Amino acid sequence: MDSDIELKPSRWSLWLREFLQVVAPALLLALVVHLFLAQATVVYGQSMEPNLSQYQRLIIDKLSYHLHPPQRNDIVVLDLPGMNEMLVKRIVGLPGETISLQEGRVYVNGEPLAEPFPHDLGYQDMPPVVLGPLDYFVLGDNRGNSNDSRSFGPIMRDYIVGRVWLRYWPLSAFKYF
Repeated sequence: MDSDIELKPSRWSLWLREFLQVVAPALLLALVVHLFLAQATVVYGQSMEPNLSQYQRLIIDKLSYHLHPPQRNDIVVLDLPGMNEMLVKRIVGLPGETISLQEGRVYVNGEPLAEPFPHDLGYQDMPPVVLGPLDYFVLGDNRGNSNDSRSFGPIMRDYIVGRVWLRYWPLSAFKYF
């Protein structure tokens, strides 16, 4: 007679099973993606205009720099100590190079840098800076309105969160980088 009784699971056990099967793996996957693969961020300020504008939303690729070093002209997100917000800048100088500015033009090891993207020169001079083995020199594309390596110096590789991969908002400005 006892074998004919069917026990129904309680609401609590159904909820717990659903949570463990669906919600927990989804949260774990989102955490892994955020920590190791990609991250969303927002552009604050005008330092990257005309290429990136204030309040545009970006996806940062965090994985590729584990496979190869950052490259010149990559747009990167920086998390610098003492700064409240992450910064979005463009890499213009690589480890071991000498970077200078003459009338706003960037020179790498004494040669003018080809910059095939729209940007403001800013017409500023800067004496040569020799980058260390893990140092990068970053500038905003809007050179006249950018807090970058000209003010805080070269940045260490460890401060680069990742490479800007995608602009997804506003939709009218959707773009892969």
